[in-house]
Amino acid sequence: MESKIKFLENYSFVKNPDIKIFKADEIKQIPKNTIPEVWYTIFEIEDMQKRIDSMLEIWKKYCSKELSLTINCLEQNTIAVELIRVNERYIVLYSIKMSDGEIKYYQGGNTLEGIQNSALEKVWDTLTISIKQFYENVHNGFDDYTIKSMGLCWIPWVTYFGDDDLEWGILEDLEEPLQIDIDATFGFFDNGAGGYVAIDTSNNDIDNAVVWFSDDQPEYHVNFWDVVDEWIIIGMES
Repeated sequence: MESKIKFLENYSFVKNPDIKIFKADEIKQIPKNTIPEVWYTIFEIEDMQKRIDSMLEIWKKYCSKELSLTINCLEQNTIAVELIRVNERYIVLYSIKMSDGEIKYYQGGNTLEGIQNSALEKVWDTLTISIKQFYENVHNGFDDYTIKSMGLCWIPWVTYFGDDDLEWGILEDLEEPLQIDIDATFGFFDNGAGGYVAIDTSNNDIDNAVVWFSDDQPEYHVNFWDVVDEWIIIGMES
């Protein structure tokens, strides 16, 4: 337990992190409405496989089609799901043992944290349903704990393409006319190396997403979930 906490501290990206891994008999100590109601039930389960199965049932209920590859990988390789607290933030930690024996840690955000992103909040109610369902019912973001990327961004860090602080140098080198409204586009997936899977909320077409690169030509008219699902698996297996 101590070695895991030390690992989590080292990769928390938080100054002076205070990290706690909750035991099953400690879940009731968490004040009501701090985490989703179903999490209280899941993390009181002592049997780890039953706990894993219960958590993945949520995934299957809300995104079985959209994230089928990810769910299958989690079913086959997850050896633990634990509720942890990093300072004041509650996180589901997935321990995933890959074929080479390496254990990777992925984190799922607390859906009760709300929309802590002013630009995204303005369009949230009109956002395509499948994306909202994931963020409101499964996790407020899901990514590699150690690099905080290669997954669905946590809402505070969903990239607003129209942010004045961002400089998209690629705009000057486009080989064809720009096919998205920069001021209405949000990157919900970040590969950590300048690659995003984004939705132009002015059309909200899940089949018309864009794979956007900071230094390469964009790919238009892709299915949002197909790319996200494949890229999550690439991250897990790399």
